[in-house]
Amino acid sequence: MTVVHFDPSNNEDSPEESSAPAAIRVILADSQAIYRVGMRKVFAVEDDIRVVAQVETLPNLYAALQRYPTDVVVLEGQLIAGTIDAIPELVRQAPDAKLIVQVTETDEANTVELYRRGVRGVVPRSISPDLLVKCVRKIAEGETWIDNQSISWVIEAYRSQATTLTDPKVQPKLSKKELAIISCITRGMRNKEIAYQIGTTEQVIKNYLRKVYDKLGVSDRLELALYCLHHELLKKYMSDEEQAAVASSTEPTQPLRAKM
Repeated sequence: MTVVHFDPSNNEDSPEESSAPAAIRVILADSQAIYRVGMRKVFAVEDDIRVVAQVETLPNLYAALQRYPTDVVVLEGQLIAGTIDAIPELVRQAPDAKLIVQVTETDEANTVELYRRGVRGVVPRSISPDLLVKCVRKIAEGETWIDNQSISWVIEAYRSQATTLTDPKVQPKLSKKELAIISCITRGMRNKEIAYQIGTTEQVIKNYLRKVYDKLGVSDRLELALYCLHHELLKKYMSDEEQAAVASSTEPTQPLRAKM
């Protein structure tokens, strides 16, 4: 069974801690013990950085964040591979904890997505100890750690998104099922109602909505409905007959709900 390795020397109830200057509280989340041990030794010699826990799985990271107030999480990128909602969930559970993701290789799509979802820094696994310490300090102060290449990627991504949102000739590719869900959203239907209408589950509808949000660059169902109306999305993608068929099979229009 995998366990969370808490540091017993970091007892926040001890008299010494109450009188000591506030230090940057760090959680090391890494599946490889050698990296956790190495980073722990790097931070141990810094008076202003304190490792409060070491974890080796994503569920244990959630548990550690619940137990200890944390300023910075140094997170192995592999721990969140394939879990697209991991970063938003970490931000939701611990909004004050700033995230640094260590990656083996940097690529444009992954780097942009990490920053877009709330990560404060993306660094290579091979980062030098002094730069890692500097990175933790800067991010703890509220800054974003980003190199020149990543800056170019992020800027280009936002330019492309802006073009997609403003240029009527550039339209995202949406499936028939996504369009049917969007049509239901514009009529104010709940996820449960949409799932019943389409013949699937609420979780599947939520998964579809996340993909649609990402494609259109919106954050919730209200923005989705407004985008759809402004760009006449359904009209461009669906024939009059298809729109009428979707409309006639849904319930009467209800107030839009911003919550997904």
